[in-house]
Amino acid sequence: MQIKRIIPNSLTCANLLCGSVAVYMATQEQFLLTFALIIAGAIFDFFDGASARWLKVPSPLGVQLDSLADDITFGLAPSMALMCYLKPIIGWWSLIALLMAAFSALRLAKFNIDERQTTSFIGLATPPNAILWASIAAYPAAVSQTTAWILLACSVMCCYELVCETPFFSFKSVSQHRTRIIIFLIGCLVLIAGSIAWAIYSKQLQNMVVAGALCVFWYICFNGIIVSFDKKRQ
Repeated sequence: MQIKRIIPNSLTCANLLCGSVAVYMATQEQFLLTFALIIAGAIFDFFDGASARWLKVPSPLGVQLDSLADDITFGLAPSMALMCYLKPIIGWWSLIALLMAAFSALRLAKFNIDERQTTSFIGLATPPNAILWASIAAYPAAVSQTTAWILLACSVMCCYELVCETPFFSFKSVSQHRTRIIIFLIGCLVLIAGSIAWAIYSKQLQNMVVAGALCVFWYICFNGIIVSFDKKRQ
């Protein structure tokens, strides 16, 4: 019984370790490794909650530990990646990117006390936001000063998306959102396949990281269509 209780929290700690190393890699401008570690953290984050439900060992400690780990992996790590990515171009103005870490913490704290988010999200969840920015930082392309300012402005917009009242569908209730999830996953498979084909064609395998950003854009756009459709039906 004790071993069963340890498994979910061990996975959460693995998530936390991935995020901690990702922060260090971001400071070393190893953005591809930062992206890979955030993806690994997201996998651990999915399975820690799932294992707690499967093993029937949920705990208040696990809830709090999960939020702390998520703020490192999906809040601080992508913020540091974007900041370090933009600093050579726009200097200390890049520190504005760290706002995402603060708003991620606020989003996670709201989630813990919001009883409306049992089967879906209100506001953009931190993992997709982290994948979006880590993917952008890992993309091997030269960035102009204008593009850098646009990215910084978009990061501020994402801070709003993290704490806004917009509903987002999730994988927490497959039976309730089955059709949406299937359509979303099909779109992701197409985008990932296209990114792999492009990477092979361009002979730059690092180009595959663009799939992360494209899948998150697809998630946000598809969710926007769903929200608009639901409002018209009401």
